[in-house]
Amino acid sequence: MRSFEVVVCCTALGIAACGGERQPAGEGPYAREIADAIPKIERAVGLKFKTPPKVEARTKQQVRTFLEQKFKEDLPAAQLEGEQTVLRRLGLIPDTMDLRAFMLDLYTEQIAGYYDPARKVLYVVEGTDTTIASITVTHELVHALQDQYINLDSLQHLKNDSDREAAAQAVIEGQATFEQMEIMVGGSIAAKIPGGWDEVRRLIRQQSAQMPIFSRAPLIIQESAVFPYLSGAEFVRRLKERSPNAQPFDRMPTSTEQVMHPAAYESNPPDAPTSVTLPAPRGVTSVYDDVMGEFATRVFLFEHLRDQNAAVRGAAGWDGDRYMVLKTPAGDGIAWLSVWDTPLDAGEFGDLAKQALNRRYGAGQGSPVTNGTEFHAMGRTVRVLGGDLQGRPYVLYVDVPAGVSPDVIDLSRVTLRQ
Repeated sequence: MRSFEVVVCCTALGIAACGGERQPAGEGPYAREIADAIPKIERAVGLKFKTPPKVEARTKQQVRTFLEQKFKEDLPAAQLEGEQTVLRRLGLIPDTMDLRAFMLDLYTEQIAGYYDPARKVLYVVEGTDTTIASITVTHELVHALQDQYINLDSLQHLKNDSDREAAAQAVIEGQATFEQMEIMVGGSIAAKIPGGWDEVRRLIRQQSAQMPIFSRAPLIIQESAVFPYLSGAEFVRRLKERSPNAQPFDRMPTSTEQVMHPAAYESNPPDAPTSVTLPAPRGVTSVYDDVMGEFATRVFLFEHLRDQNAAVRGAAGWDGDRYMVLKTPAGDGIAWLSVWDTPLDAGEFGDLAKQALNRRYGAGQGSPVTNGTEFHAMGRTVRVLGGDLQGRPYVLYVDVPAGVSPDVIDLSRVTLRQ
């Protein structure tokens, strides 16, 4: 799922913009806020602006028009339909949800400002509350500074690897969130706010829940939206504590596993995910493929089990995956192959995935057969099986319409590459 610009509204924390000597204001919208923020951002990030940032105001309608264009450019219809199908098949969004329409409404509600790497312009939405506009300007100025040293578009628009894309977004948004917050409190969040980052996380989630469209979004959309900001900020905080002079984009994490687990990122070498390549499926057609990742796997388990400890435990040990969206004569299906660090990790995930199916379909509807590996309910056949694949423990999850054989993946033709 793609992230959006969350308004990190610090007014709820009792935080005022930090003081300091005011810089001469230039011209244009929010010139004074920009003049104030630039030297603080440069000191915090440790980089200088090569060129002055450009800022323009936009109406809500102009923002929506921009979003519609970005959807066309960054989320082609085939990709969006593929993402919608896998989320439906995993029970993460309702079958009736139009993902494109909902996400457009959600982004329009959320965005108070954004930085466009293509045009090198920072936009602020007209009519935005003054305090929120100031916060937004600071956050987006960090993006403008990042873009003068790295290519934001290339980092955040990786093809057919949503997990790696989410990890890159976590670095970019995490740095902007972390520096924005530390600038506003005039020092360490941990030292300035009772409860530190845990309290910040709680308040941001609390405020997000008060936004009408966000509050009724499915869990996967909510969690994917805030992950880059909250988990990303924690990733940046840990990095700065360990290496104060390093830039978080000097060595990008390659998975959400590396974002969430310091040991996976900091080990030498880092715990890189296994690349999984699936063969052409048997008897059906593949129309889209992508990577789920540890973070989305955790959300899948939590959605159905509502047990945070079980979801974390079941997704831990993830080492790579790939799924396919399938077209069959009877309707859509998916095949999702994941590999794991140990047989215990694979067994844990497989068992919890089966529990999730029982919870999802309800007692008496999902009737396991074939030694507990296959479920038949609501016109679907879902198979969850595991074993050893090229010396690696794996779990294969297949969901197809009733009457279609779930034997769609020839495991002997799967390619694993570290």
